[in-house]
Amino acid sequence: MNSMLITVNILALLAIIGIIIWMQRKHLSFTKRVFTGLGAGILLGAALQAIYGTGSDILTQTTDWYNIVGRGYVSLLMMIVVPLVMVSIIQSIINLEKSSELGKISAWIIGILVSTAMVAALIGIGAAALFDLNAEQIEAGHAETDRGLLLEEKLGEVENLSTPQKIVSFIPSNIFLDMTGQRSTSVIAVVIFSMIVGIAVLGLRRKNPEQAEMFTKIVNAFYAVVMRIVTLVLRLTPFGILALMANTVANTDVAGIMELGKFVLASYVALLVIFVFHLLLIAGFGLNPLTYLRKVIPVLGFAFTSRSSAGTIPLNIQAQKNSLGVDSGIANMAASFGATIGQNGCAGMYPAMLAVMIAPTVGIDPFTPEFLIKLVLIIGISSFGVAGVGGGATFAALIVLSSMGLPVALAGLLISIEALIDMGRTAVNVNDSMVAGTLTARILGKLNIKTFQDKNAIEENVSL
Repeated sequence: MNSMLITVNILALLAIIGIIIWMQRKHLSFTKRVFTGLGAGILLGAALQAIYGTGSDILTQTTDWYNIVGRGYVSLLMMIVVPLVMVSIIQSIINLEKSSELGKISAWIIGILVSTAMVAALIGIGAAALFDLNAEQIEAGHAETDRGLLLEEKLGEVENLSTPQKIVSFIPSNIFLDMTGQRSTSVIAVVIFSMIVGIAVLGLRRKNPEQAEMFTKIVNAFYAVVMRIVTLVLRLTPFGILALMANTVANTDVAGIMELGKFVLASYVALLVIFVFHLLLIAGFGLNPLTYLRKVIPVLGFAFTSRSSAGTIPLNIQAQKNSLGVDSGIANMAASFGATIGQNGCAGMYPAMLAVMIAPTVGIDPFTPEFLIKLVLIIGISSFGVAGVGGGATFAALIVLSSMGLPVALAGLLISIEALIDMGRTAVNVNDSMVAGTLTARILGKLNIKTFQDKNAIEENVSL
């Protein structure tokens, strides 16, 4: 009986996939196909949960099959991250007139990422105050207690690392290891290695132009092949989003959301304000925020469902280059740095809200100037170095809470709603990296305004 029901569930997914394929053959836009997948995934996931209930054997086995499409798509994206970043950055640097431009590009991108993370922290503090969040109001069950103990264990992995040590961890010592993604800082290490290779080619061009020209031709050939692979993988986006969203909704802990509804609401209000702040930055530099929004929504939709900033890098880069008109080198660096540095949702808003929630439990007033200034500064510094100890909201929270002298175990109280909040946090993180790339290109005169204003350019990132 179970096998038959699981088969029916699989056929339901395949039927929706068939509809999306039909839409593609009818030449309906990529954006429409993405949102069809998103909406259908929500409905399918809700139906599965209503019929079988969270945690049932049938639902567990069904989502395992769905993961072939959903997590399989994320794996394909992760597969192309390293070759895409490496080849794209090398090619971009080779085409630079001066190697000194690299310093300006990197400084602007990192500066925007870190400064916006500090603003995100202030917004998180404001949301916590508005909704009167307090960790003492939350009851801890077995899962929350176990999560708290796990966080205390992880604290030992990060508290002994100083900020300089975290920064040193960015420097590649074994590029082949980093190309396998074995370290939390692997993406940044690959970026740094690629920049060094590009600079070396610029130097070789002055001393031995023939060899430099040969290497340039090889890089261009690799670039063409990699971009073709990217296009092939990105065509699968609507299917990946469908399966990912169906699994997410089907496994959502509704009871946990109801119990911690105030924190969920406060988090999404803060994330919405941060997103509006990003759009105001776009407008402040003379660009139409609505045009920007139309072009980044498909990328944000995937970031929301996948909860993976790194997995969104290929989509991120393509959208910046082909839809927003950002210079190729800037797009690659902004997407790569933004996946691990200055994450507005995970390293900015989230630790700030937790700190304000937890402080009263140890008799600290979180709204004194001394506490707030220290909190924002620590978040600014740790948002630059979080990747050195594993990345993500959990490690960001560990660093900030331990630096503020607050108990980290209480962060485990939110385990039941972690996935739901993480979806919004990831979308905001990815949006911040695209804002950093767009603004950096605008400031340095490397933004193609014609492409940015072209309403049809939104489709070019997945041209068929």
